Amino acid sequence: MTYGTSNGLKSGITRRGLLGAFAATAVTSAPMYANAAGFLRGGGDVRRLAMYSGRTGETINMIYWVEGKYIKDALKEINHFMRDWRTDTSIKIDTRNIDIMAAAHGLMDVREPYTMLSGYRSPKTNAMLRSRSRGVAKNSLHMKGQAADLRLKSRSVNQIFKAAVACNGGGVGKYSGSNFVHMDCGVVRTWGR
Repeated sequence: MTYGTSNGLKSGITRRGLLGAFAATAVTSAPMYANAAGFLRGGGDVRRLAMYSGRTGETINMIYWVEGKYIKDALKEINHFMRDWRTDTSIKIDTRNIDIMAAAHGLMDVREPYTMLSGYRSPKTNAMLRSRSRGVAKNSLHMKGQAADLRLKSRSVNQIFKAAVACNGGGVGKYSGSNFVHMDCGVVRTWGR
């Protein structure tokens, strides 16, 4: 199945292509897992997520998926890491969004973790941000645990944007003026300059 883009053109990227991006990432990252626990050694297909939060000072760098199975404890840590730091509340982050973030990171071939600007937002936080900016959606996917705003020091906004768009898994917004890219697992669409 191919997915369309916001301008109605077919991108030619398939779900199989996205899975291929994961497979390529696992192969190029394999040496990093040499000291992993026994159940990971030789586990050819793994997914990793690495992020830093400037708001809390926390860092996360973990394998969250091995050979077709999500690791529950890793997902719990990701849920906590991506919490609304203003209200200290968290929800279950949609694994589709985690997969998009991880696949885009792998396509860029970087070791640097994402800097996460925003993950989950409580309705209270979203309303506050919306009152200060026209760029905050009333029904933001951040409130459903389906979006993240990310940046990398070693890659431009345009490079991150292109990697996320190549995953063709949801919405990708380019915010060059604020130096971040929005990734979500909603309808496939793009915006920004």
